Amino acid sequence: MTPTLPTTTALKAQARRLRSALAGQGRPVGHSAALELVAQSHGLRDWNTAAALSAETAPHWSLGQKVSGSYLGQPFTGQILGLQAKSAGRFGITIGFDTPVDTVRSPHFSNLRRRVSATVTPQGRTVEHTSDGTPHLQLTA
Repeated sequence: MTPTLPTTTALKAQARRLRSALAGQGRPVGHSAALELVAQSHGLRDWNTAAALSAETAPHWSLGQKVSGSYLGQPFTGQILGLQAKSAGRFGITIGFDTPVDTVRSPHFSNLRRRVSATVTPQGRTVEHTSDGTPHLQLTA
């Protein structure tokens, strides 16, 4: 992940200053173009990514970080293999489990997973949940 960005308000102020400076040089740009340029100046792909990673919504995880929690009600420890910003403060995360997690509660068969990809909130929980109301994935550390 990139280092923590300023707040969205501060990023928008940067875009306004950039827009004003470019207009003063006879190269006017629209506000949305200025937002995209500010995002790129921070090494990000686009404004949506910058807004998702701004100080208000930035996740506290990073690639390679060790994490623990529960997946489909089963405890796990693992490592973050992938992390990406999505819209509306959601984050795509891929976790490689240290020990495969059995996703079936039946004593008659098993379904072991070594890796899972999910979309989580900044609190580390999926919006999707099991029939008993438990989030599919919950990070605790």
